[in-house]
Amino acid sequence: MKFQPISRRTMLKGVGASLALPLLDAMRPLRALGDTTATASAPVRMAMLYMPNGVRPDAWTPTGSGRDFELSPILSPLTPHKDDLLVLTQLWNAATDTGDGHYVKTGGFLTGTTITRTTGSNLSSNGISMDQICARRIGHFTQLPSIELGIEPPATGVDNNVGYTQLYGAHISWRTPTTPLAKELNPKLAFDRLFRPVTPAADRAAAATRDKSVLDLVLDDARTLQGKLGKEDRDKLDEYLESVRSVEERIEWDAKRQRNVVQEDPLARKALEDLRARVDAYGDPGRVSERRGDHTEHVRLMLDIIALGFWTDSTRIASFMFGNAVSSRSFAFLGEGFGGHHQTSHHENKKEKLDQYQHINTWHVEHYAYFLSRLKEIREGESNLLDQSMILFGAGMRDGNAHNPHNLPIVLAGKGGGHLSPGRHLTYEKNTPLTNLYRSMLAGMGTPVDHFADSTSELAGLGDPGFKGV
Repeated sequence: MKFQPISRRTMLKGVGASLALPLLDAMRPLRALGDTTATASAPVRMAMLYMPNGVRPDAWTPTGSGRDFELSPILSPLTPHKDDLLVLTQLWNAATDTGDGHYVKTGGFLTGTTITRTTGSNLSSNGISMDQICARRIGHFTQLPSIELGIEPPATGVDNNVGYTQLYGAHISWRTPTTPLAKELNPKLAFDRLFRPVTPAADRAAAATRDKSVLDLVLDDARTLQGKLGKEDRDKLDEYLESVRSVEERIEWDAKRQRNVVQEDPLARKALEDLRARVDAYGDPGRVSERRGDHTEHVRLMLDIIALGFWTDSTRIASFMFGNAVSSRSFAFLGEGFGGHHQTSHHENKKEKLDQYQHINTWHVEHYAYFLSRLKEIREGESNLLDQSMILFGAGMRDGNAHNPHNLPIVLAGKGGGHLSPGRHLTYEKNTPLTNLYRSMLAGMGTPVDHFADSTSELAGLGDPGFKGV
């Protein structure tokens, strides 16, 4: 059966729900006939994954250069994706080289600027983050200009050790110099942002159907669409709908687990009540346990939601924070003796702490690898979603013990729709601006800029397969 052409913006709709679609063959004729813009014909996606508290420096950098390199112990979970990676050595964020420990490095990670020292509400990053520069230019092509997700709620107090409000440690995306974008912490609310309408009238409809599956709400429309598609597109649509169903079921299971924990444990009830009071504006029911399954599943749900957002072209820009600056999240689930992340990062060069620090770093890289695998599994045209993306993973400091913004731990994965030539370890001249990388990524997204913060040029060699660095 020959397919009937449909628009790339076609959505499955139902009362209180709408579901964007992945790229189907039936969408190609309309694109070829009427739309020749790069953003419509071959959209590139960009995600920034931020890890707090730095890395164990002697276990991060690969050996060798160019294509002849071996992944380091911390990066070893990325072995299946070695050919998809650009490991970038000797980049630094000069504007964050101040006496402050963590907050300047976090608040200025994507802006390349020095945040204003303040203990109150007058926040200023003194710049716009690179993801939001991009969102301003291409955000109108998608349902959401960008999506910002995280795990930990912001703290509102002052860190008296350094004299900064802790709010700076919870944000890497800045819409304006004085407006950080709030992260969504709740997987269900993040899912609903992508797949349920947000107009006032739709809000009322969504409220009446909030406990119903999005797929159930759009089922009739899906059946109608199936009749218009060829076999390959029907198979693609079935695969996509199964993925959406899987995420929905995991979100519901996680919510039930949290409710059960709270009912069984009076201390958990008190913790949940306290957390609700702190993050009411963010709608996060809180995390009441530090067991491995809880934190791991929370992280993976958020990464899967970004993948769905990219797959459906609901957004092309995402940021995700594994934790806030000075995150003290317990990693006791990794084994006996493990404690808080921040405390462990202050290893004082003690072997036991260094080993634990490395293990925590590796856990984060495992989840970066998980996300890359998810993107690579999703076919898009003749390629896959990872090839159409640029996925940055990094931290705002090299070593959590030294608070050093030199030689930052930075990895970039994907081909960026042909703008990148991965599978290499590139070592640059010492103190090459991190913002040069951001300029290159903005160019790859079709939103080039002549300058950005302290950038001197676009970062050399990212798309040149023969470039080996210095």
